[in-house]
Amino acid sequence: MEQKVEVQAADKVKIHRPDPDKRSNDYSPRNRIYVRDVKGAFEWFRRSFGFILLFVFALIPWLQFNGEQAVLLDIAEQRFRIFGLTLWPQDFTIVAWIFIVSAFALFFITTLYGRVWCGFMCPQTTWTFIFMWFEKKFEGTRNQRMTLDKRPWDFDKFWRKAAKHTSWIIVSLLTAMIFVGYFTDVRELFTQFWTLDSGFWLTGTVLFFAFCTYGNAGWMREIMCTHMCPYARFQSAMFDKDTVTVSYDMNRGEPRGGRPRKKDPKELGLGDCIDCYMCVQVCPTGIDIRNGLQYECINCGACVDACNEIMDKMNYPRGLIRFTTERNLQGGRTHKLRFKSIGYFVVMVVMTVLLIWDISTRVPLQVDVLRDRNQLYSINMEGWVQNVFTLKILNKSQQPQSFVVTSEGFTRSTLIGDVTITVGAGEVATVPVTLAVHPDEVTERVQDVTFVVTSTDGAISEKHVSRFLYE
Repeated sequence: MEQKVEVQAADKVKIHRPDPDKRSNDYSPRNRIYVRDVKGAFEWFRRSFGFILLFVFALIPWLQFNGEQAVLLDIAEQRFRIFGLTLWPQDFTIVAWIFIVSAFALFFITTLYGRVWCGFMCPQTTWTFIFMWFEKKFEGTRNQRMTLDKRPWDFDKFWRKAAKHTSWIIVSLLTAMIFVGYFTDVRELFTQFWTLDSGFWLTGTVLFFAFCTYGNAGWMREIMCTHMCPYARFQSAMFDKDTVTVSYDMNRGEPRGGRPRKKDPKELGLGDCIDCYMCVQVCPTGIDIRNGLQYECINCGACVDACNEIMDKMNYPRGLIRFTTERNLQGGRTHKLRFKSIGYFVVMVVMTVLLIWDISTRVPLQVDVLRDRNQLYSINMEGWVQNVFTLKILNKSQQPQSFVVTSEGFTRSTLIGDVTITVGAGEVATVPVTLAVHPDEVTERVQDVTFVVTSTDGAISEKHVSRFLYE
């Protein structure tokens, strides 16, 4: 049931409260929350920022770099292409650094500003508000949606529900296709999927992620934030009295209650809160922020916009519900620089430096050397000792490269075989070579030999140590 707030010409605020018994009997874990539409600065910022994130998400798979898809996380080929950088399984330390930096950046922001990630950047929040927008367009405002759900089925109810779910399914399919487009050729995906020419696994993957999007943003919504997201559970460990969160100013608002608009609340022994429940009605997780900080709160600021609108109508100062800190509410001064925030920032900077160092020192070439196990050594017609090796040369770059193979460790030696080879972008070349060494150089049964693979322009070079055998 909804509580309505009406500011009338008679300067009265009428508050229609629900029957508590009836409200508890009507409770259902899924259809209980009907979110009221709200306007305000935070709502405008969230929608604008969400639109930008959505645009970036949809655009990235379509970008081209050097004639290929700029971002392609090809799991089948075990190759991640990110513009000019190609990562292989051997380079997953870079991926690990990226996740570590992202985690500490999240911890740092959470320590300062609470769950702003959840309220303004989380895909679950962004897609939920997109689905809610379609819901409002087809089913109307909060009151109209509640009335519609209680009505018996008729044609009007059927077409509104059908249109809403159809729009949800279309958005879910497009979302899933764009997401899968990060892992396969996005142009072929869209062409094959809509022409029913995609294979079983590709089609199944798209439908799976479409089903997840439809379920998460359409049906589960706040359940994802309150019961399934692990961030909601451990984020309190990063909060302290100086963390900025959405908070209700109890000293100013209590005791709450209805009153004439032009009447001084102090004369009535009341605070500024008129107990209109607007903050509850606009909350996407259905909590009452006046009960204090709760792990369900995603810091979206919807209750701030709703309360400010009511304060404007009542000619009261804004900020009864606002982004502030516990220390500020207690009359103290917020400390931005503190041990926890500085610690997270320092670790984040150190991890970022290590990430940059790892990328900058990465050689886009990998060389593996395998000895021939069938024959330890042989003697050629000149009396030189020979060992047979097989070189595996992986070109990690996005351009074909020509390489020259040389050896180090023996003064009088020669490589027999194709020592100059061109390797395609992202390809592995197998190069069999025979190393012949003058017998005077072979002084031990096992000696180290270093194979050096160098690009013809001298920009890339990699070494690999192996063993030269002789009895």
